[in-house]
Amino acid sequence: MGRKIGLLIFWTVLTALAGLGIWLFDKNDCGILEAVMGALIALFIEKVWRASEDISDTTNWKTSLRQLWRGGTIKKETLVRVSFAYLYRIKVGSEYLLVKNARGTGKYQPVGGVYKLTGDERIELNNRYHVVDDDKVPIDESSRDDYRLQMPSRYLKKFMNRFDSKKASRERIDDVSREFKEEIGNELGWTGIRYRYCGRHITDLKFGDHFRCYELLLADIVELLPTETQRNDLVDIHRQALDKYRFATADEITGLGIIPGTDKMVEWIADHSAKMIQENEQYLLREPGVGAVFEVSL
Repeated sequence: MGRKIGLLIFWTVLTALAGLGIWLFDKNDCGILEAVMGALIALFIEKVWRASEDISDTTNWKTSLRQLWRGGTIKKETLVRVSFAYLYRIKVGSEYLLVKNARGTGKYQPVGGVYKLTGDERIELNNRYHVVDDDKVPIDESSRDDYRLQMPSRYLKKFMNRFDSKKASRERIDDVSREFKEEIGNELGWTGIRYRYCGRHITDLKFGDHFRCYELLLADIVELLPTETQRNDLVDIHRQALDKYRFATADEITGLGIIPGTDKMVEWIADHSAKMIQENEQYLLREPGVGAVFEVSL
C-alpha cells in the first residue's frame, strides 16, 4: 500500500509541475513547449487516475482483476468462476488428517467443502450479478446450491462484498459443521465440536489449468480443537489405517504425497491441501473474527 500511495503522490506532483510549466510558458509565448507540457499533463492525469484506482485495490486478487482488465486479457463481460469453501486443520501428532475425495479423483484432502447458499440467496445473486451455474463440477444433490458460480467479471467485487456482508443468506464461519458431520463426525458418533477461525486463503484471479477458465478460489481455514476423548478417537483412526482416511506430514502435503529420493512418486494429495497446514497460517488474510473459537452441535 505504501508503494501505491507513493506513486499517487509522485504522479500528482508531476501533474502539478506540468500545470505550472504551462502557466509559465503561456506568459512567455512558448507555444511549442506549452503544447509539449499539455501532452505531458494528459499523460500524468491518466497516471494519477490509475494510481487512484490501484489504492482502492486493497488485496492481491483485486489488483490481479484490474491488471487483467487493463491488459485486455479479459473484458467486463467475461465470465469468471468462483469457488468458495472452508477447510479443517485436524492434526494428530505431527500429521494432518485427510479424507478421500468423494468425486473419485483418488486423492486425499482436508475435511471441509464448499459453502452453501440458503433461502432465496440464489435468486438475489441472479438478480444482482447475473450468476450462472458452474458446470465445471457436475451439479447433483450434493453440489446443488454450492458457492461454485460464474458471473461477468464486472460484478466480482460487489459479489465479494455481498458474500462477506450480513445480507447474504449462506453458511457462515460460526457454523461450518455440515461437511465435518458428513465426512467424519457421523462415523465417530460425535455430538459437537469446537474450532478456531485461522484466516482466509484467496488466490489471485487467474487462468486455471484444470477447468480452463479464469477463476477466484477462496478457502476459510478452521482448526479443530478436540476434547481428550475426541483426540483419542482420532488416534484410533490413525491406527486403523482405513482407506477413507490418510495422515500426512506438512512436507508430504506440500509435496502432494511425492517423496523425493524414494519410489513414492504418485501424487495422492490434492493440491489445495497445503492451505490449511500450520506453517502457512502466517500467510492467511486476517478477516474479521480471526482467532474466534466456536462451539457447534453436530
